[in-house]
Amino acid sequence: MSNPVVLNNIDHKNLRVITKRGESFGDNVMTVFSFAQEFRNLQAHYPIVFYKSEDGTSFQAAALLGLNEGENLFLGPDGWDADYVPLALQHKPFLIGKANGEMVMHVDMDSPRISRSEGEPVFLEYGGTTDFLDRMSSTLRAIHEGLEHAPAFSAALLEHNLLESFVFDMEHADGSHSRLSGFYTINEERLSNLDGTALERLHRAGYLQSIYMAIASLSNLSALGQRKNRSYAGRS
Repeated sequence: MSNPVVLNNIDHKNLRVITKRGESFGDNVMTVFSFAQEFRNLQAHYPIVFYKSEDGTSFQAAALLGLNEGENLFLGPDGWDADYVPLALQHKPFLIGKANGEMVMHVDMDSPRISRSEGEPVFLEYGGTTDFLDRMSSTLRAIHEGLEHAPAFSAALLEHNLLESFVFDMEHADGSHSRLSGFYTINEERLSNLDGTALERLHRAGYLQSIYMAIASLSNLSALGQRKNRSYAGRS
Protein backbone atom coordinates (compact mmCIF):
# COMPACT_ATOMS: atom_id res chain seq x y z
CA MET A 1 0.00 0.00 0.00
CA SER A 2 1.05 3.57 -0.54
CA ASN A 3 -0.04 6.89 0.90
CA PRO A 4 0.83 9.65 -1.59
CA VAL A 5 0.27 13.22 -0.46
CA VAL A 6 1.19 16.57 -2.00
CA LEU A 7 4.67 17.57 -0.84
CA ASN A 8 4.95 20.93 0.91
CA ASN A 9 7.47 22.67 3.14
CA ILE A 10 5.05 23.08 6.05
CA ASP A 11 3.75 19.57 6.69
CA HIS A 12 7.04 18.05 5.60
CA LYS A 13 9.56 20.58 6.89
CA ASN A 14 11.45 17.94 8.90
CA LEU A 15 11.10 15.15 6.36
CA ARG A 16 14.15 13.07 5.51
CA VAL A 17 14.61 10.30 2.96
CA ILE A 18 16.80 7.25 3.43
CA THR A 19 18.73 6.70 0.19
CA LYS A 20 20.64 3.51 0.92
CA ARG A 21 19.64 0.41 -1.03
CA GLY A 22 18.29 -2.88 0.27
CA GLU A 23 15.44 -5.38 0.27
CA SER A 24 13.80 -3.63 3.21
CA PHE A 25 13.33 -0.57 1.00
CA GLY A 26 11.60 -2.45 -1.82
CA ASP A 27 14.65 -2.76 -4.08
CA ASN A 28 14.39 -6.56 -4.45
CA VAL A 29 12.72 -6.47 -7.87
CA MET A 30 13.51 -8.47 -10.99
CA THR A 31 12.72 -5.69 -13.48
CA VAL A 32 12.09 -1.95 -13.48
CA PHE A 33 10.41 -0.01 -16.27
CA SER A 34 12.48 2.22 -18.48
CA PHE A 35 12.29 4.22 -21.71
CA ALA A 36 14.49 4.97 -24.70
CA GLN A 37 16.03 8.14 -23.26
CA GLU A 38 17.54 6.14 -20.38
CA PHE A 39 19.08 3.37 -22.49
CA ARG A 40 22.47 5.10 -22.73
CA ASN A 41 22.92 4.90 -18.94
CA LEU A 42 21.38 1.44 -18.57
CA GLN A 43 23.20 -0.42 -21.33
CA ALA A 44 26.56 -0.38 -19.56
CA HIS A 45 25.20 -2.48 -16.67
CA TYR A 46 21.82 -4.10 -17.35
CA PRO A 47 20.14 -6.09 -20.10
CA ILE A 48 17.36 -4.00 -21.64
CA VAL A 49 14.31 -6.09 -22.51
CA PHE A 50 10.70 -5.48 -23.50
CA TYR A 51 7.45 -6.92 -22.20
CA LYS A 52 3.89 -6.79 -23.49
CA SER A 53 1.33 -4.46 -22.02
CA GLU A 54 -1.60 -6.07 -20.24
CA ASP A 55 -3.85 -5.60 -23.27
CA GLY A 56 -1.16 -6.97 -25.58
CA THR A 57 -1.22 -3.97 -27.92
CA SER A 58 2.09 -2.33 -26.99
CA PHE A 59 5.44 -3.00 -25.34
CA GLN A 60 7.23 -1.46 -22.38
CA ALA A 61 11.01 -1.37 -21.96
CA ALA A 62 12.60 -2.63 -18.74
CA ALA A 63 15.99 -3.07 -17.14
CA LEU A 64 16.56 -6.66 -16.07
CA LEU A 65 17.99 -6.84 -12.53
CA GLY A 66 17.47 -10.52 -11.73
CA LEU A 67 16.44 -13.85 -13.22
CA ASN A 68 13.59 -14.69 -10.85
CA GLU A 69 10.67 -12.73 -9.43
CA GLY A 70 11.63 -10.76 -6.34
CA GLU A 71 15.35 -11.07 -7.11
CA ASN A 72 17.74 -8.18 -7.61
CA LEU A 73 21.27 -9.41 -8.26
CA PHE A 74 22.67 -5.89 -7.95
CA LEU A 75 21.87 -5.70 -4.24
CA GLY A 76 24.83 -6.58 -2.07
CA PRO A 77 25.88 -6.21 1.56
CA ASP A 78 27.27 -2.76 0.77
CA GLY A 79 24.25 -1.56 -1.15
CA TRP A 80 23.88 -1.23 -4.92
CA ASP A 81 26.61 -2.98 -6.88
CA ALA A 82 26.65 -0.85 -10.05
CA ASP A 83 27.56 2.72 -10.94
CA TYR A 84 24.04 3.59 -12.07
CA VAL A 85 20.69 3.00 -10.37
CA PRO A 86 17.70 2.95 -12.78
CA LEU A 87 15.48 6.01 -12.58
CA ALA A 88 12.46 3.86 -11.73
CA LEU A 89 14.13 3.18 -8.36
CA GLN A 90 15.97 6.48 -7.94
CA HIS A 91 12.83 8.57 -7.57
CA LYS A 92 11.25 6.76 -4.61
CA PRO A 93 9.46 7.80 -2.39
CA PHE A 94 8.54 10.72 -4.66
CA LEU A 95 6.09 10.62 -7.55
CA ILE A 96 4.19 12.94 -9.83
CA GLY A 97 0.48 13.38 -9.25
CA LYS A 98 -2.24 15.88 -9.91
CA ALA A 99 -3.62 18.54 -7.57
CA ASN A 100 -6.22 21.06 -8.73
CA GLY A 101 -5.66 19.88 -12.29
CA GLU A 102 -1.90 20.53 -12.24
CA MET A 103 1.04 18.11 -12.10
CA VAL A 104 2.73 18.41 -8.70
CA MET A 105 5.23 16.45 -6.65
CA HIS A 106 3.86 13.90 -4.19
CA VAL A 107 5.56 11.83 -1.52
CA ASP A 108 4.54 8.37 -0.34
CA MET A 109 4.34 8.75 3.43
CA ASP A 110 4.08 4.97 3.89
CA SER A 111 7.40 4.35 2.14
CA PRO A 112 10.08 2.67 4.30
CA ARG A 113 12.42 5.41 3.09
CA ILE A 114 10.56 8.10 5.04
CA SER A 115 12.32 9.24 8.20
CA ARG A 116 12.52 12.16 10.62
CA SER A 117 15.95 11.29 12.00
CA GLU A 118 18.17 9.92 9.20
CA GLY A 119 18.76 10.30 5.50
CA GLU A 120 18.69 13.28 3.16
CA PRO A 121 16.73 16.36 4.26
CA VAL A 122 14.03 17.44 1.81
CA PHE A 123 13.72 21.11 2.83
CA LEU A 124 16.15 23.68 4.17
CA GLU A 125 15.65 25.21 7.62
CA TYR A 126 13.66 28.17 6.28
CA GLY A 127 11.62 26.27 3.71
CA GLY A 128 13.77 26.25 0.59
CA THR A 129 14.36 23.03 -1.31
CA THR A 130 17.56 21.06 -0.81
CA ASP A 131 19.83 19.93 -3.63
CA PHE A 132 18.53 16.42 -2.98
CA LEU A 133 14.92 17.43 -3.61
CA ASP A 134 15.94 19.34 -6.73
CA ARG A 135 17.59 16.16 -8.05
CA MET A 136 14.46 14.15 -7.30
CA SER A 137 12.35 16.73 -9.12
CA SER A 138 14.61 16.46 -12.17
CA THR A 139 14.43 12.66 -11.99
CA LEU A 140 10.63 12.71 -11.92
CA ARG A 141 10.55 15.12 -14.83
CA ALA A 142 12.83 12.82 -16.87
CA ILE A 143 10.60 9.83 -16.09
CA HIS A 144 7.44 11.73 -16.97
CA GLU A 145 8.86 12.90 -20.30
CA GLY A 146 10.31 9.48 -21.09
CA LEU A 147 7.04 7.68 -20.48
CA GLU A 148 5.18 10.24 -22.57
CA HIS A 149 7.34 9.29 -25.57
CA ALA A 150 7.37 5.54 -24.85
CA PRO A 151 4.16 4.69 -26.79
CA ALA A 152 5.55 6.22 -29.99
CA PHE A 153 8.80 4.25 -29.60
CA SER A 154 6.83 1.04 -29.05
CA ALA A 155 4.69 1.80 -32.10
CA ALA A 156 7.80 2.27 -34.25
CA LEU A 157 9.21 -1.08 -33.13
CA LEU A 158 5.91 -2.79 -33.92
CA GLU A 159 5.54 -1.01 -37.27
CA HIS A 160 8.83 -2.52 -38.44
CA ASN A 161 8.28 -5.87 -36.69
CA LEU A 162 11.53 -5.46 -34.78
CA LEU A 163 10.61 -7.28 -31.56
CA GLU A 164 11.02 -11.01 -31.01
CA SER A 165 10.63 -13.19 -27.95
CA PHE A 166 13.74 -14.85 -26.52
CA VAL A 167 14.75 -17.30 -23.84
CA PHE A 168 17.88 -17.38 -21.72
CA ASP A 169 18.93 -20.77 -20.37
CA MET A 170 21.61 -21.17 -17.77
CA GLU A 171 23.12 -23.79 -15.51
CA HIS A 172 23.69 -22.75 -11.92
CA ALA A 173 26.63 -23.49 -9.69
CA ASP A 174 24.60 -26.12 -7.80
CA GLY A 175 23.90 -28.03 -11.02
CA SER A 176 20.30 -26.84 -11.40
CA HIS A 177 18.97 -25.17 -14.54
CA SER A 178 16.66 -22.23 -15.09
CA ARG A 179 15.12 -20.47 -18.06
CA LEU A 180 14.23 -16.81 -18.42
CA SER A 181 11.29 -16.30 -20.77
CA GLY A 182 8.39 -13.98 -21.43
CA PHE A 183 10.50 -11.05 -22.61
CA TYR A 184 11.30 -9.60 -26.01
CA THR A 185 14.33 -8.03 -27.64
CA ILE A 186 15.30 -6.47 -30.98
CA ASN A 187 15.55 -8.81 -33.97
CA GLU A 188 18.89 -7.81 -35.49
CA GLU A 189 18.26 -9.52 -38.83
CA ARG A 190 15.03 -7.62 -39.40
CA LEU A 191 16.75 -4.40 -38.39
CA SER A 192 19.58 -4.99 -40.87
CA ASN A 193 17.04 -5.68 -43.63
CA LEU A 194 15.22 -2.36 -43.25
CA ASP A 195 15.58 -0.09 -46.24
CA GLY A 196 17.21 3.33 -46.11
CA THR A 197 13.93 5.19 -45.81
CA ALA A 198 12.85 3.21 -42.75
CA LEU A 199 16.25 3.60 -41.10
CA GLU A 200 16.23 7.33 -41.75
CA ARG A 201 12.78 7.65 -40.19
CA LEU A 202 13.94 5.78 -37.08
CA HIS A 203 17.06 7.93 -36.92
CA ARG A 204 15.19 11.23 -37.32
CA ALA A 205 12.76 10.17 -34.59
CA GLY A 206 15.74 9.54 -32.28
CA TYR A 207 15.02 5.82 -32.00
CA LEU A 208 17.85 4.21 -33.93
CA GLN A 209 20.54 4.90 -31.35
CA SER A 210 18.30 3.55 -28.58
CA ILE A 211 17.62 0.41 -30.61
CA TYR A 212 21.33 -0.29 -30.98
CA MET A 213 21.88 0.37 -27.29
CA ALA A 214 19.16 -2.16 -26.41
CA ILE A 215 20.90 -4.71 -28.65
CA ALA A 216 24.31 -4.00 -27.10
CA SER A 217 22.88 -4.30 -23.59
CA LEU A 218 22.18 -8.00 -24.07
CA SER A 219 25.89 -8.68 -23.57
CA ASN A 220 25.06 -8.10 -19.90
CA LEU A 221 22.96 -11.28 -19.78
CA SER A 222 26.02 -13.46 -19.26
CA ALA A 223 27.24 -11.12 -16.50
CA LEU A 224 23.82 -11.37 -14.87
CA GLY A 225 24.12 -15.15 -14.99
CA GLN A 226 27.51 -14.90 -13.31
CA ARG A 227 25.99 -12.79 -10.57
CA LYS A 228 23.35 -15.48 -10.14
CA ASN A 229 25.98 -18.19 -9.79
CA ARG A 230 27.90 -16.12 -7.26
CA SER A 231 24.71 -15.81 -5.23
CA TYR A 232 24.39 -19.61 -5.26
CA ALA A 233 28.01 -19.98 -4.20
CA GLY A 234 27.44 -17.54 -1.34
CA ARG A 235 24.66 -19.75 0.04
CA SER A 236 26.68 -22.96 -0.11
